Amino acid sequence: MDRSLGLAPASVRDYRELARRALPRQLFDYVDGGAYEERTMAANLADLEQVRLRQRVLRDVSQLTLGTTVLGEELALPLVLAPVGLAGMFARRAEVQAARAAAGAGITFCESTVSICGLAEVAAATSRPPWFQLYVMRDRSFAEQLMDRARDAGCSALVLTVDLSVVGARYRDVRNGLEGRLPPLKKLLRGLDFARHPRWVREVALAGKPLTFGNLEGAVPGATTPGAFRDWVDRQFDPSVTWDDLAWVRDHWKGPLVVKGILDPEDAREAVDRGADAIVVSNHGGRQLDGVPSTVSALPPIVEAVGDRVELLVDGGIRSGLDVVRALALGARACLIGRPWAYAVAARGERGVAHVLQIIREEMEVAMGLTGVADVHRLDRSALVDDGRRPPPLPGTPTI
Repeated sequence: MDRSLGLAPASVRDYRELARRALPRQLFDYVDGGAYEERTMAANLADLEQVRLRQRVLRDVSQLTLGTTVLGEELALPLVLAPVGLAGMFARRAEVQAARAAAGAGITFCESTVSICGLAEVAAATSRPPWFQLYVMRDRSFAEQLMDRARDAGCSALVLTVDLSVVGARYRDVRNGLEGRLPPLKKLLRGLDFARHPRWVREVALAGKPLTFGNLEGAVPGATTPGAFRDWVDRQFDPSVTWDDLAWVRDHWKGPLVVKGILDPEDAREAVDRGADAIVVSNHGGRQLDGVPSTVSALPPIVEAVGDRVELLVDGGIRSGLDVVRALALGARACLIGRPWAYAVAARGERGVAHVLQIIREEMEVAMGLTGVADVHRLDRSALVDDGRRPPPLPGTPTI
């Protein structure tokens, strides 16, 4: 909103700025930041921007179809709200607000294992069944309990995150004191950061209680803050997990299974061979291993490898309806968005999330209208700048 009156947000970027102002610095950096030097996170954005749309004119685009199906579910937009851990620290009962906005827009919300609001609370707040995201935990029996709860809550799909066997270093979190132990003076400085955001203190810290990991309360009896759960959560990430564990998940979850965190075609083939119903091409929003490919550059080889065998979703760097059109033209069936809804809920709650989804819808309508494609199911590489016969180069690929 630079060099303007700033009277109303017009884009996801504007909502990012509003969230930066609304949140204590450590919380904003938690959702906004990535791993190490954040090069992969930056590449997710930059590589999408390099995918150029092919403008076509004098085509009948008077009736646009933006809806699609994913795993048999009707979506009014090719979008799913991605799982975002700790979201309930950004706004009062944020996961509930986001789920309601998603249902109002005709799309699905995915609940994170480490959400502040528990699955039962979210499921009860909306008539649209959520998805549930699960990590492969060391405590398999508790993971089985979570799958049972997801089934009982009516969750329509399980999203298994497979790229968190070890946790990437997030330097912003270290600098802000979210990692490690702080001496008393630095704890005071961190507390002052909260105090400079009285609206957040009033609406989240006080009115947003309980601020616990709602899905994990049974695992850590007596815990009353996210920090009290932290040691247990950190111990649960399991570096010994293998593809064989997918069979264990299948034994305990009979519904649609989505494997999230795939960047390599060989892993994509393995996931399909092991029974995945859908794959999310994802680098965890650039929050795990810095230096891996952007998701938009990883997507085309995976489409070529398994696109005719499984539904392919993608996340990472999606900030506009134009980005959604780009991703679908490269072979994705739908996109997951995490940071956009987190910024929006931090800034304006449910109303903000609903507005971001409306912005993305309107941007998609313009992009489709001016590429001459009236139906999202007809989006393919012909909607990108190319001669229509050979695949366009991957983002970042040098040309001669």
